[in-house]
Amino acid sequence: MSMNSQGRPTAPTADNDTGEMTPVFESFSGHQGLRIAEPLVFELGTTQTTGVDVEEIEDFELSVGGLERDSEIGCPGLAEPDVVRHFTRLSRRNYGIDMGVFPLGSCTMKHNPRLNEKMARLPGFGDIHPLQPLSTVQGALELMTELSHWITTLTGMPAVALSPKAGAHGELCGVMAIRAALEARGDAREIVLCPESAHGTNPATAAFCGYKVKSIPAKENGRVDAEALKAALDDTVAAVMITNPNTCGLFEDEIKDIADAIHAAGAFFYCDGANFNAIMGKVRPGDLGVDAMHLNLHKTFSTPHGGGGPGSGPVVFSDALKDFAPMPYVVAGADGFDIVEDGDDTSLGRLTAYHGQMGMYVRALSYMMSHGSDGIRQAAEDAVLNANYVLASLGDVMSASFDGPCMHEALFDDRFLKDTGVTTLDFAKAMIDEGYHPMTMYFPLVVHGAMLVEPTETESKYNMDQFIRSMRGLATEARAGKTARFEGAPYHAPWKRLDETQAARQPVLRYTVPEAAE
Repeated sequence: MSMNSQGRPTAPTADNDTGEMTPVFESFSGHQGLRIAEPLVFELGTTQTTGVDVEEIEDFELSVGGLERDSEIGCPGLAEPDVVRHFTRLSRRNYGIDMGVFPLGSCTMKHNPRLNEKMARLPGFGDIHPLQPLSTVQGALELMTELSHWITTLTGMPAVALSPKAGAHGELCGVMAIRAALEARGDAREIVLCPESAHGTNPATAAFCGYKVKSIPAKENGRVDAEALKAALDDTVAAVMITNPNTCGLFEDEIKDIADAIHAAGAFFYCDGANFNAIMGKVRPGDLGVDAMHLNLHKTFSTPHGGGGPGSGPVVFSDALKDFAPMPYVVAGADGFDIVEDGDDTSLGRLTAYHGQMGMYVRALSYMMSHGSDGIRQAAEDAVLNANYVLASLGDVMSASFDGPCMHEALFDDRFLKDTGVTTLDFAKAMIDEGYHPMTMYFPLVVHGAMLVEPTETESKYNMDQFIRSMRGLATEARAGKTARFEGAPYHAPWKRLDETQAARQPVLRYTVPEAAE
């Protein structure tokens, strides 16, 4: 009989009297206990009915410039209970950080404290509008000023732009500021250097800003090849974009030497701050020679990933770039707080329509102030501790990609699966059967069959032990040649393994009524 770690059976149990296995019957409804079979919303209702009665309006003319709809909208008519039940049932199929360990490497899926949510919903923050008179939003502007102070203090940088909406948008902001600074000094440089392990948004951002991208190789220890980078530096290089800690979960230990070489060549150092969660309160990027760096508030300071509107990716600047930061920005004066929106000749200009997402600012500052400087530092230390606990606990059954300890995420490759018939994808799908969202697969690209695990600091030792036990079990089964549990995984999910490649390349975006149902 298969038993889980608490000694409870995981398969049908034998009858005490006959010794026969308890039969599993198919249900008449299609439901399986409390796991309700859920069709598409279009299959629940009909377009011929509506849940709301709306009176016909006579002599009404739309004024949308000839863009009015000329066909039926095609939405099914449903009663309110049906709508609520449908989306509630679907929500129970979601996996999120509030469901369990979310080991998605390079994403920092950490718990969002409910205190932050409560603060973000306070009157004056939750219902603020960008077109309100400044006299009515002085408290919000003061909060933004305080957040800026915390960010510049933690990073050791003199200036910050809060307006970028996310990490990639922050990268765009930083590279645009670099371009503006180069143009101001009449320096027409055309190349940006990016390590092989860089986030894909790094070279994409550089190319979007009109630069040619040159890749820099990594050394066998997973860190950027400093000598190769120095050899590539000349008067055509505008900037170097490096993630630190890098995407392999390692700290770039030659970073100061690299920064000095970048500046000696007249170029700028852009640091991808996606992994700042591992060093906040421990290392100030400004001390390392960084000229611009974005921060992902959703990864580092515990604001939600995407939910509730735009994200937030503030960018910090060195003295060499601070005058080229985008508008608008908040200033404090004798009569209160004001927003500077124009009149700055050196600024790269307006990056976005309004200043930013107020809810994200409130959540981030709430996180910072509730932790304090010592708590922020401990959070970084605990994130590194959890990742190294995973690395050390699985090192004998899985293949770690690099020797020595890691930072915030543990990187494994598929060498331990060699000749087993099990792939990285198979292993990840089997994790779903264990009740876990898979780790990041096949990234970073510098490691074959990569499995990148980031537990974050918000997981307890109990949760870590449960996760490690499942990973060890899967690794042991795979190495023993027991491929059956992997080939068709997941078996226990509402839907079995899907053809994700076809779904991405040939998405079906419009519902059509099957011919038999017409």
